[in-house]
Amino acid sequence: MNYQRTVFSRLLPFAAYIVLLALDGTLVSLLELVQINPKFSYVIRISAVIALLAYFWRDYIELNTKPVVSDFLYAAVAGGIVFMIWIFPYPEWLGGGDTLGFNPYGGESQLAGLWWASVRLMGAAMVVPLMEELFWRSYVMRWFDKSDFLLVSPERVSGYAYLGSACLFALEHHLWLAGLIAGLVYGELYKTYRNLWVPIAAHAVTNAMLGLYVLGTNHWSYW
Repeated sequence: MNYQRTVFSRLLPFAAYIVLLALDGTLVSLLELVQINPKFSYVIRISAVIALLAYFWRDYIELNTKPVVSDFLYAAVAGGIVFMIWIFPYPEWLGGGDTLGFNPYGGESQLAGLWWASVRLMGAAMVVPLMEELFWRSYVMRWFDKSDFLLVSPERVSGYAYLGSACLFALEHHLWLAGLIAGLVYGELYKTYRNLWVPIAAHAVTNAMLGLYVLGTNHWSYW
C-alpha cells in the first residue's frame, strides 16, 4: 500500500472536520447570506467526513479484524465511565465553565428541532468516533513509535506513544483533563484488545450518552 495514501486516508477526514469547525463562523455567515438555515454547517462538516471515509474505506485494514462481541461489553463500560468523567463540574482552569454550544431547537419548530438533534446525535455517536479513532489511535499513537505505523502492533505501543497521543487528543478539547483521560482509556482499549472497533465502540457510547444527556438537560455547551 502506498505510504502517502496510508497517512492521508487517516489524516484527511480528521483534518476536514477540524478545518470546517474552525471556519464554522464564516460558513454560518455564508449560509445566512443565501438564506439557508445556518445549522446546515454541521451537515456540511459531517458529510465531508463521511465522503472521505467512504472514499478511503478500502485502506482501513485495521478495521478488517472481526470484533468479538464480549469485548464490546468492556467498551460499553469504558465509554460510560468516560461519559461520567466528562460531565464532572470542572473549574475554569481545567476547561470548565459555560461555552457556546449547539442548540438544535433554537429558532426551530419542535419537529425541526428533533431533526437537528437527531443529525447532531448521529454525527457525534456514529461518524466522529470512527474518524477520530482512525486518526488518534490507529495513526498518531502508533506513528509516535514508527513512521510506518501499520507495522506497529497495538499491544507493542510504547508508553511514550500512548501518553503522547493522549496529551495531543486532550488539546483538541476544551475540557482538556477529561479529554486526556478519554485518550488514555481509548488508547488502553486498543492496546489491550488489538482491535480498533473496541475503542470506536467505547467512543461511540461516550458520545451517545453525552448527546442524550445534553438533550435531556439542555446543557448545550457540551455540543
